[in-house]
Amino acid sequence: MRKTRVLIVDDSRTMRRLIAATLLRDPDIEVVGEAGDPYEAREAIKALSPDVLTLDVEMPGMDGISFLRKLMRLRPTPVVMVSTLTAKGAAVAIEALVEGAVECVCKPGHGDDGESFAALPRIVKQAARARLRGPAPAGARPAAAAMPFAPDRIVMLGASTGGVDALSAILGGWPADCPPTLIVQHMPVGFTKLLAARLDVAAAPRVMEAADGAPLRAGVVYIAPGGPLHLEVDSAGLHCRLVEGPKMHGVSPAVDRLFASGEPTAARVAAAVLSGMGRDGADGLRALRNAGARTFAQDEGSSVVYGMPKAAAEAGGAERVLPLEKMREALLRACAASPHPA
Repeated sequence: MRKTRVLIVDDSRTMRRLIAATLLRDPDIEVVGEAGDPYEAREAIKALSPDVLTLDVEMPGMDGISFLRKLMRLRPTPVVMVSTLTAKGAAVAIEALVEGAVECVCKPGHGDDGESFAALPRIVKQAARARLRGPAPAGARPAAAAMPFAPDRIVMLGASTGGVDALSAILGGWPADCPPTLIVQHMPVGFTKLLAARLDVAAAPRVMEAADGAPLRAGVVYIAPGGPLHLEVDSAGLHCRLVEGPKMHGVSPAVDRLFASGEPTAARVAAAVLSGMGRDGADGLRALRNAGARTFAQDEGSSVVYGMPKAAAEAGGAERVLPLEKMREALLRACAASPHPA
């Protein structure tokens, strides 16, 4: 089997060596070159044609986002951002994901527990197979069709790699009076707060990190904070809960934990599994569907990584598998006061 060919772009020679050593632990990866700045990277890309780039989020004397935009426009190549857990590093990483980067991992020794960086070989290999969609077009997205929602409806969404793209597409046209919407997006601690802030600017409803005990209100989107706690709803489906518990599928917060908490009130729930790596959400979506929820999965053609939605569909959890451009309307119709076929 052909090895995944990686170009490492980082201004720190020490970090380049560490990234290379980590990647080369996997026999299916070949590090074909290194670059210390975007100018070196540009020439290396032309000469080496790598399958994947690892790109430093913060490098002196460069605008990483501008470099990424040019790359996606002129020579689309899967990019994995390597970030520090600083406010600036996280903010640039979120911007990079919006602009077309496949995934972001945290550098070790900057407040991270090391798990994100240890997963780099797996993430790089998955990125090599990602479907590049590029940044969302500028300008306002089409508004959602006006419809009255049943007052007790709840929307639950789960995503991972490629999820920022999917969530931006869905929430960009989410109505201001939307049903309470709960989201688990796999991200390191600290990143989800910045993701919520960015989506809050772009979306009509309020978008915020979920807090323990927060009441579920129409017109509010709740994003699970990255970290050790799982996001759930209480048994009455009226409040958010942030609860301790072991990781599921190696992640926390887990989509399956959110979906499982919705089973007691499943008749009120519309849920979807979006682009992502792995199978988190598959079991929970099936349980929700069996309990009476409306359930969907993103299709292969519109997913950056068709892992989580594929697992959900194969497990029988999705009543419909839909392209991203049809997902928003399907979810909203499933929450309508007089439900229409989704």
